[in-house]
Amino acid sequence: MSMQKPRLGFWQMWNMSFGYFGIQFGWGLQMGNLSSIYEYLGAVESDLPMLWLAAPLTGLLVQPFIGAMSDRTWGLLGRRRPYFLAGAILASIALFLMPRSGTLWMAAGLLWMLDSAVNISMEPFRAFVADLLPKEQLTVGFAMQSVFIGAGAVLASKLPGWLADWGVSITTGAGHPIPATVHWAFNIGAAVFLLCVLWTVVTTREYPPEDSHDLAEKPGALNGIISAIREMPETMRRLALVQFFTWMGLFCMFIFFSVAVAHDIMGATDTASDLYKQGIRIANDCNATYNLVAFLVAIALLRIGRLVSAKRIHAFSLLVGGLGLASVSVIRTPSLLLVAFVGVGIAWASILSMPYAMIARVIPQERIGVYMGIFNLFIVLPQILVAVILSRVMAFFPHVNRLSAVVFGGGCLIVAAFLTLRVSEEQSS
Repeated sequence: MSMQKPRLGFWQMWNMSFGYFGIQFGWGLQMGNLSSIYEYLGAVESDLPMLWLAAPLTGLLVQPFIGAMSDRTWGLLGRRRPYFLAGAILASIALFLMPRSGTLWMAAGLLWMLDSAVNISMEPFRAFVADLLPKEQLTVGFAMQSVFIGAGAVLASKLPGWLADWGVSITTGAGHPIPATVHWAFNIGAAVFLLCVLWTVVTTREYPPEDSHDLAEKPGALNGIISAIREMPETMRRLALVQFFTWMGLFCMFIFFSVAVAHDIMGATDTASDLYKQGIRIANDCNATYNLVAFLVAIALLRIGRLVSAKRIHAFSLLVGGLGLASVSVIRTPSLLLVAFVGVGIAWASILSMPYAMIARVIPQERIGVYMGIFNLFIVLPQILVAVILSRVMAFFPHVNRLSAVVFGGGCLIVAAFLTLRVSEEQSS
């Protein structure tokens, strides 16, 4: 697309990003509660990485193809919006059903459905920003997405605890191992996910691609993916390695942090105990803290992003986040865990915006969807590696526990910070 894109105002960028609030609300519930749901249903710690495997595998299988397909789509709802809406409907159904799982296999199956649906909604949102904004607004546009991601995740992380404060039971009764607070939180999340995505679909207009009449003649999805990988810009290749270590670290945190707090910091031995539920709530408070910090930092990035290069912002943020996550190896006080997760929040704000701002400047406009999908491969491949290898390591080496995995994740973020310094911020022609 060679057309000159108009600059968008604040509320236009607000509307186009608001759907991400709902996506992250649903994803935040998953991140904060899924490992405990698995443990309520009888999983042990070495089972958790493989049970989480749905998340990276669905990203690997879904995102590149959805990106390539959305590049070739134009219809009544536009180019990206049909995928937002279809994914939101499926994700809301999975969120509603998840806490009603009566068996481990049912919860694992619903995770496959949920993550597939989230990927269908989420991948085109990255391309959506690059479609609609001129290059000088890209950093601000992706930072706006981070604002909504942070806000959605904060509320999702706090919601089960608030429901308990408001009188909803946390007791796990006979035949119903998953607390009522989790049931209600996921019900609310299902509604929020759908309504927020629907808001963006209704309020934001897409521009038709200049070659919309030729879309059906473009190469198929698979050929388009292979061609795009072969022609990947150097900046994107180097950022791919940064993403690899970043998401290896984050996946360790997502899987193990909440249950590490309950078992290894609080000392709970029984998932039905109040001590275990207290540990999960403390972990959710840490998740809320890092997402609140990410929300505030993302707001600051709306201005800082105009003054400081995305590369410098990202390297600094990853270093601070890695140090914060690694520090849980020596922390045993809940209040200090919250302090450590301030650093994680700074990293998270940057992870959700700066890499995308850097690659959006160097990839061809007409192939934004497929390249955003390919970029996701370097998010999901390290997660698959963690799931497969770490589950075997934990099964054979009992001293490698949940907390060890979290600390390893912090080290991976530190490595990613130094790799960021090798990225050149070139401009596309």
